[in-house]
Amino acid sequence: MKTSDFSYDLPEHLIAQHPLEDRSESRLLVLDGRTGAIRHDWFRRFPDLLEPGDCLVLNDTRVLPARLTGTREGSGGRVEFLLLRRLDQDRFDVLVRPGRRLKEGDRVAFLPGTPGEGGLSAQILERTATGGRIVRFEYSGIWETVLDRAGTIPLPPYIREPLADPERYQTVYARENGSAAAPTAGLHFTPEVLDRIRDRGIRTAFLTLHVGLGTFRPVQAESVDDHRMHEESFVLPADVADAVAETRRRHGRVVAVGTTTCRVLETMALPDGTVQPGAGTTRLFLRPGSRFQCVDALLTNFHLPRSTLLMLVSAFAGRDAVLGAYREAIAREYRFFSFGDAMFLSSRREPGHDAGT
Repeated sequence: MKTSDFSYDLPEHLIAQHPLEDRSESRLLVLDGRTGAIRHDWFRRFPDLLEPGDCLVLNDTRVLPARLTGTREGSGGRVEFLLLRRLDQDRFDVLVRPGRRLKEGDRVAFLPGTPGEGGLSAQILERTATGGRIVRFEYSGIWETVLDRAGTIPLPPYIREPLADPERYQTVYARENGSAAAPTAGLHFTPEVLDRIRDRGIRTAFLTLHVGLGTFRPVQAESVDDHRMHEESFVLPADVADAVAETRRRHGRVVAVGTTTCRVLETMALPDGTVQPGAGTTRLFLRPGSRFQCVDALLTNFHLPRSTLLMLVSAFAGRDAVLGAYREAIAREYRFFSFGDAMFLSSRREPGHDAGT
C-alpha cells in the first residue's frame, strides 16, 4: 500500500488554532466500522454511546514544558532545544535549532548563573542518527521544578496562535510527566463528562504512553511498509490488565481514548483479547492489514494526511470508510487536528474477537 493512499485535501481554515471555551462542546462524528454508517453528534453526549460493562481506557501522560530557549556560550547565538526523550537523570535526546553548528563539547545556557545559583545549562555530548543531539543538563535541585522555570509547552507546528492557558493543552486527568505532545483525543473530556461515564456503570482505567514528536511527522517512504515507526515509552499497570480481563468476562467493549492508548493496548494484547501488564517501549505500527486483538472502539481526533495516525484509524475501521468520513467532515466544516473535533469509531469485528485483515 502506498503512502499517497492516505492523502486528502484540507482547507487551511479548518485547522483549529485554539481550544473551545468548553472542552466538551466539540462535535463528534460517529462511524460504524461494520456498516460504514455515519452520524453526527456532540462530544458532551459521548457517555450515551457507551454501555454499562464497557471499559474506557485513557492515557494519563502530561506534556512537559519541553521547549527551551538559550544562548550558545562563546558566540551568544540563540539556540532552541526541544526535549524528545529522557535517557537517564540528566541526559536527554533533543532536537536543536539551529543544529548545524552545534558540535560535541559545545555548551548552551538557559537560566543565568551556575547550577548552584539556580542556573541551567547543557553540554552537547553527541549527534544522533536523526540529526538531533544527546545532551547533559547541569542544574541543582529538582529537575521538574527547574524545567518549569526554563521551559514552555511546545505546540504542534500547525498551530500558529499563542495559547493563553497552557493547561488547555493538557487533559484534565494528566498526571505522569513525560510527553512532548498531548494525547489530543483526551482534550475533549471534562470532569463532568467523566462523572457521567462512571455513573452509567462504565469503568475507567489509565495507562501511560509518553507521546513523541514523531506523531506529527508525515510518512516519507513511498511504500507504507518501508516506514520505520518512532519509539515511545509506556506503562500498562496491573489494574488496567485486570479491568480489561473483567470487561472481557462481562462481554463489554474495550474503548480506547486515542491512538496512543490503542497502541499500548495492542502492543501488550494477548490472543484472547486481554492484555498483560508491563512497561517498556513500543514501535508498533498499525496500518491496513494489522490485527486488533484488544480494542473494540476508538475515540480519536482528525489526523494529518499521510500520517501513521491516519493509517492506524484506517486499519481499525477501513480506509475507504475513514476517508469517506473525512470528506464528509470537511464538507460539514468540522475542526481538524489537536484542538479540533472528534471521531468515535467502532471496529469491523465483534467485541472480543480477532479482527482479521
